[in-house]
Amino acid sequence: MSDNRPEPLPAGLYIVATPIGNLGDVSRRAADTLARCDAVACEDTRVTGKLLKHLGISKPLWRYDDHSGEKDRARLIEAMRTQAVALVSDAGTPLVSDPGYRLVREAKAACIPIGSVPGPSAPIVALTLAGLPSDRFLFAGFLPPKDKARREVLEELAGLRATLVFFETAPRLARSLEAIGETLPGREIAVARELTKLHEECRTGTAAELIAHYEAHPPRGEIVLLIGPPTERAPDQVDADALLREALASEKPSQAAARVARATGLDRKLLYARALELRGG
Repeated sequence: MSDNRPEPLPAGLYIVATPIGNLGDVSRRAADTLARCDAVACEDTRVTGKLLKHLGISKPLWRYDDHSGEKDRARLIEAMRTQAVALVSDAGTPLVSDPGYRLVREAKAACIPIGSVPGPSAPIVALTLAGLPSDRFLFAGFLPPKDKARREVLEELAGLRATLVFFETAPRLARSLEAIGETLPGREIAVARELTKLHEECRTGTAAELIAHYEAHPPRGEIVLLIGPPTERAPDQVDADALLREALASEKPSQAAARVARATGLDRKLLYARALELRGG
């Protein structure tokens, strides 16, 4: 009787991207790697178990998530010396806002062979749908849940002439949009959710427009939040006075000028002088 089992992979670590929603997006190479490996390290065994069942594959599942420590990594690395271990996340490409990078660093230090099987990535899918500049972008994980920390992160990144990409949760979306509107007024924003799924959506607009929409239509599902870079329009094309008046409603002229400068790329000193004129008027 012939043996139809797939040929085993050489020992080492195999980083495997998995679908972010639509199981049809799993690549042939990803399925082949999962079928030929000895075990799969994953965030949630239930989630990965469903994917393997869809593929008709049965493998030992070893949990590796945010709560895993040095002992867990040491056990995995020791296993990789004699076995092929695939690393997957719940969805998308491992190491993108997940703890896999620590495992990869230690595997490299231990001279473990490492391979990567590319595939779906939510930030990239969102960029392709958003219509925002994609020649330069920064992925910055999740925005902090606390208001002060969230604002500080946005202020830190405000001057970058690149599209900013974050993960966000549905319950926190409104607060994040409010913070963006206050910290980066005038920026174009995109909310991409349920990517590759039946109810996929990518909606663009100002913070106020998106807040109004999602107040009327509470969002669900996983979200990628994108913020366009500072405007590259000429100064005379930017309605700086309108932005300054909006900021002056709650801030001092110096603060209003700094905020509008971050949002538009205009000179802060000139904006401060104009803010004083508007406040005096």
